[in-house]
Amino acid sequence: MKVIQIAQRAVDLERATAFYSGLLGTRPLARFEEAGLVFFDLGGVRLLLERGAPSALVYLDRPDLHTALPRLEAAGVKVLARPQLIFTHPDETLGPAGTEEWMAFIEDSEGNTVGLVSRTPAAGD
Repeated sequence: MKVIQIAQRAVDLERATAFYSGLLGTRPLARFEEAGLVFFDLGGVRLLLERGAPSALVYLDRPDLHTALPRLEAAGVKVLARPQLIFTHPDETLGPAGTEEWMAFIEDSEGNTVGLVSRTPAAGD
């Protein structure tokens, strides 16, 4: 089974589009203003910003987490939780072996929580 799409609530579609364009560093794939839909590509998975969607918790791969977070915060993004080590992967069960998984949480322009995940070489490797 493969994830095809993730929907995220967008109270203000224009504001949410600007936020995710900046966060992802890309423009939307498609926009359907009348229906209240905007689509982004997340490496083959669609991120749908939708006026009528419930809030969801989305985790995004952000390899540069430790340097990106201060830039996001300086741009006015609310940081809910600073980077913390969540797990060290001794094998490939949940992620690349020999890596540490770091997570931080931010609030998007619509009040949704977004997890940012970085996998770095494990300390001592």
